[in-house]
Formats: sequence, C-alpha cells, structure tokens
Amino acid sequence: MSEITYRIVEHDGGYAYKVGDVFSETFPSHDEALQAAQAAAAEQQVPGSTEGIRYQDGQGNWHDETAPGNDRPTAKVVD
Repeated sequence: MSEITYRIVEHDGGYAYKVGDVFSETFPSHDEALQAAQAAAAEQQVPGSTEGIRYQDGQGNWHDETAPGNDRPTAKVVD
C-alpha cells in the first residue's frame, strides 16, 4: 500500500500543506493549514466503490482497468 505525506509549510505570506511538489491554497495561520491537511488526509483514506476506469497513456494508447475501492493509501500529516 502506498503512503501520502502532507507537510505544513510557509507559503505565499501564510501557510499551506504540500503533497510532493504541489501546494494547497494558502491559509492565514499555521493552525488553519494543519486542520485543512488533517481533513484532506482523512478524506484520502476513505474507501470508495470498485470502478472500471479507462485512461490514455503518454503514447496515446488506451487502457481499461479495474480500480478497487479499498486500495486507499495511508495518509499522514507532518507538522
């Protein structure tokens, strides 16, 4: 199972959470960014239903797969 880490960082005159190289919106306070990150991390782990998905890869080929709804990553918040 994969793991996602949400990090609280100073950003654009306030605070944000960051996943990889992607920033959330900017929050005025550290506590607000932390609360938003905790909510996002909790939502990330909620199981869904098994669905068929279809996507196109970088070479233009189409793929059909089944995405199980119970394969959610583990999410954590690093303050």
